[in-house]
Amino acid sequence: MWLSTQMSWEPSTYASSRRGAANSRCCCMFQQEGVVLEKPFRLGETLREGTHLDIESELNLIKETRRELKASRCSEKAERRSMKELGLKRAREFGWPNTYVFTKEPLPGWMEGIRTIDSFIIGYAKQALSIFLVDLDLIMDVIPGDMVVNAMMVAMAAHSEERGQQTSIYHLTSSVRHPAPYAVLAECGRRYFLHNPLRSGGKNSEPVRPSRMRFFRTLPGFRAYMAIKFRLPLEILRLLNIVLCGALSRRHDELSRKYRYVMHIAELYAPYSLFKGCFDDSNTERLRAAMANRSSGYDFGFDPLCVDWDDYFYRVHIPGVVKYLCGY
Repeated sequence: MWLSTQMSWEPSTYASSRRGAANSRCCCMFQQEGVVLEKPFRLGETLREGTHLDIESELNLIKETRRELKASRCSEKAERRSMKELGLKRAREFGWPNTYVFTKEPLPGWMEGIRTIDSFIIGYAKQALSIFLVDLDLIMDVIPGDMVVNAMMVAMAAHSEERGQQTSIYHLTSSVRHPAPYAVLAECGRRYFLHNPLRSGGKNSEPVRPSRMRFFRTLPGFRAYMAIKFRLPLEILRLLNIVLCGALSRRHDELSRKYRYVMHIAELYAPYSLFKGCFDDSNTERLRAAMANRSSGYDFGFDPLCVDWDDYFYRVHIPGVVKYLCGY
């Protein structure tokens, strides 16, 4: 049995379990468009044609890289940065946009660590982001974590008496059955922070009033805008700073950091915010219907139709980001 889930804007996450074996792996199909079918993803298979993933080779590469870093006596911070860069490089080598992990939700809105689009929410809340790369008409394809857990338990029960190597694939997703476009998140974020602005300097400080964000549908358009609106003025400021013997260094460095932050966020999340695929969940729907028939219509709690996306983002997810990730 294989279970594929959609959670926290990750284009595809697979959790594999056979006869109770704890064996999991993650992947995302950001390069695909159209409907992604519920079919097996074989060990060693990648998203980039002509490549094969050898787990042992990757593990050896990690060990060797860490050995070289320690031998060079670099700082712990530099080592972490190098390992993150290696992970990103290897992920993209095989067709994935980056590396990521599962999250759990023990209570409404709870989260640990910034994941994918949460960076956009935080940046907007603090007004560190005024523009973003996303097509608001595209589907986010999200599903609450508790629904994933419920579906996993139901799938294990449904296949508990099976023997042999029969494989079943289940996509826990909302893109087909109950799609939520990015426009819903953008509007909920604008409305939430308009009604509940952050106070970056503490409770007695002035609230951060959000302005409307500008969105770009394509990466070339976004890069062109950033070059004209920000990079060119930065270059002029750099030259002025040289003429004035470094008098504008602090200002130049501050604006440069903001520019690099915006570009980094956009480039990092472009595979998600511009993803044009959707995930078929026919097997999951049959599983849901079959178990409902066996249990006299009992709802096992993994039907995305029961989620009001506007209410979910406004009352659950965004408040969770503010409370658990921003610390407000």
